[in-house]
Amino acid sequence: MNLLKSILHNIGVLIVGFVFASIGRGFDLLLKIPPFRSPFVTVGAVTLLIIGFIIRVWAALYFYEQGMAVIRLEPQEKLFTAGPYNFSRNPLYLGGNVFIFLGAVLFLGSPSGVALTAIAIAATDLMIRREEKQLAREFGQGWISYKARVRRWI
Repeated sequence: MNLLKSILHNIGVLIVGFVFASIGRGFDLLLKIPPFRSPFVTVGAVTLLIIGFIIRVWAALYFYEQGMAVIRLEPQEKLFTAGPYNFSRNPLYLGGNVFIFLGAVLFLGSPSGVALTAIAIAATDLMIRREEKQLAREFGQGWISYKARVRRWI
């Protein structure tokens, strides 16, 4: 049941990624910027989408298995350091805001979408840095040890 929930949740993220990419394409049309197309870019885009989806499904599944919700307005009460969190401190953001968003804009061939993705990644990084301050206050030495061992993104 948790796997199905994780898959369904992340199909929604794929849809958001393509909405995001469509906004980029809209800017391209407005600015009269032609899309870029090539089999190489398409293969790269699909590869990014698949990797991003798998990372997000794994991370969401890990949340569900720990009895936690993926989307919460208040901070989580557990510090995740295993599963996908053993490789990235932010696998949900990595899979979605980096791989899925970039994969979707490349799939649609949107130059403006690439620029928007760079802005979204920078904004996400600022948000992560704010979250990390909360984690340091909440989890103290446990957070410091984890942060020293696992990178923010990859």
